[in-house]
Amino acid sequence: MGACKTLITTSLTSLPKPKKPFSPFSKTQTLTRPPSVSFTPCTRPRSSTATQSAFSLDPPDDTVELLLTKRDDVLRLMKMERRITKTHDDTVLGSHWFPYFDRFKCGGVDLSSSEVLEAVGPYMMEERKERIRNTVKSRSYSLCLVVEGLTDFGNVSAVFRSADALGFQSVHVISCDSSKRYRENRHVSMGAEKWLDIELWDSAKDCFQVLKSRGYRIATTHVGIDAVSIYDMDWSCPTAIVVGNENRGISDEALELSDLHCSIPMKGMVDSFNVSVAAGILMHHAVCDRTSRLGCHGDLTPEETQILLAEFSLRHSKNMISIAHDYAKRKAATPKPKL
Repeated sequence: MGACKTLITTSLTSLPKPKKPFSPFSKTQTLTRPPSVSFTPCTRPRSSTATQSAFSLDPPDDTVELLLTKRDDVLRLMKMERRITKTHDDTVLGSHWFPYFDRFKCGGVDLSSSEVLEAVGPYMMEERKERIRNTVKSRSYSLCLVVEGLTDFGNVSAVFRSADALGFQSVHVISCDSSKRYRENRHVSMGAEKWLDIELWDSAKDCFQVLKSRGYRIATTHVGIDAVSIYDMDWSCPTAIVVGNENRGISDEALELSDLHCSIPMKGMVDSFNVSVAAGILMHHAVCDRTSRLGCHGDLTPEETQILLAEFSLRHSKNMISIAHDYAKRKAATPKPKL
């Protein structure tokens, strides 16, 4: 037994020492981390928007908050030329409001929706184009959502996400209070704001005046004696659904200027929903009611569908705008045939 142990020990000690791995450095150099160096996560400076855009790979956390405090940024989301009020001499308009002309301005050249689709189509994956087609097919402007005086941008973001998921294209925000910060709203909205038509208003009066000129009836959510159950309403009529502040609800001004008050019947001990939940219930029921009455929620005409397809294609990425502008330059350079 002792001989065995000696043999094993001798065999192990006689093995050659392993060679050091090859290093481009000299034999005396070693790669060690200096003990004084500390590693901290990189933080993006809040004071410089230019620095964020230049060095940040991810969009800022407060995308929705910044969007709703800068009216020009909201307008830049929408690409095709827009109309403000409904007119009676537009051939594209049917019984409902539609906000776009069949024009995309590229400097001094206008492109139609068909030209936009021709320009950007070859540069988009077929799966993406199919997703956009299916989304536009289910879109409607016959219903729109209005959020008034919300203080939590997380609620606004959740409303945006629900509106996009349920086929609402038009969302209006009245006097959003930016004093309360909700940092995770980018993840709540999941980027839905990119695909919606968002309009900002300073007062309910201004908002409702324009909405009524577009043919909408104004339905404010309110718990009162004169409130109509949402289950007793005909949602096939063009309607603007208004939800209010988390604490105060709908303002007195909005209640007075609205056409009707509606409520969600409550079966429990509490008498209200969270505002984003209430908006989701309202929109979902309205879509279901329209589907049962009309056969579907989406109601765009073929012309409107093509225009919105062009709009979504341009929103797909910044590259699509550049591609459309290049197409417009080639169009301008092409000599027109002589009659």
